[in-house]
Amino acid sequence: DSRAANASDKEINIQWYLPSLAKSSNDTETKVLLLYAYNTKPVKISNIKIFSSMSVFSGYLWIPLARIISLRNKLSNLKQQVEMLMQSSKSLSLASESTSFLEEGETLKRIPSKKSQMNIAKIHLDENTEEMAKRCLSEVKVLLSVVPALSLPLTEIPFDVTLQSIASLEDMFNPANGCIITEESLFNWIISLFQ
Repeated sequence: DSRAANASDKEINIQWYLPSLAKSSNDTETKVLLLYAYNTKPVKISNIKIFSSMSVFSGYLWIPLARIISLRNKLSNLKQQVEMLMQSSKSLSLASESTSFLEEGETLKRIPSKKSQMNIAKIHLDENTEEMAKRCLSEVKVLLSVVPALSLPLTEIPFDVTLQSIASLEDMFNPANGCIITEESLFNWIISLFQ
């Protein structure tokens, strides 16, 4: 069994492609192809020749490279801002403490870091960071919408903001790499844009 043939939960797979010969249109700006596939239920493919599923979808979008790079920079700045909010949060700082002394034997014991829990903890955003997030997510919405001209700016954030969700979006708009998104609220929002 290979990873490509199995999805134990809902996930979106993103890949970027810059064809050397194919052109998306007569436009002079460089565009790249966003290839996506997602499943809404667990999938196991044992024979690709006879596989058919009502829960697996795929598609593509041509997106200007300059807009992808600009958006990725904005998402990177947003991620840094969210990281700073996490650092300043007293309760999360206490949760990240990873060592303690034991009385018996007076040895130092490592306790597993709670960093992964911090990454999925919902972040309370200050006003500036929330506005920054709305601008970034509005731009994501425009780039991924079937009819971008009809896409209105967001008035609220459509998913739970966690460090992992912002990092996943930053990875998603890195044309040098692909990514897999499994976080449920982010997953639901992104597939709503593809439909």
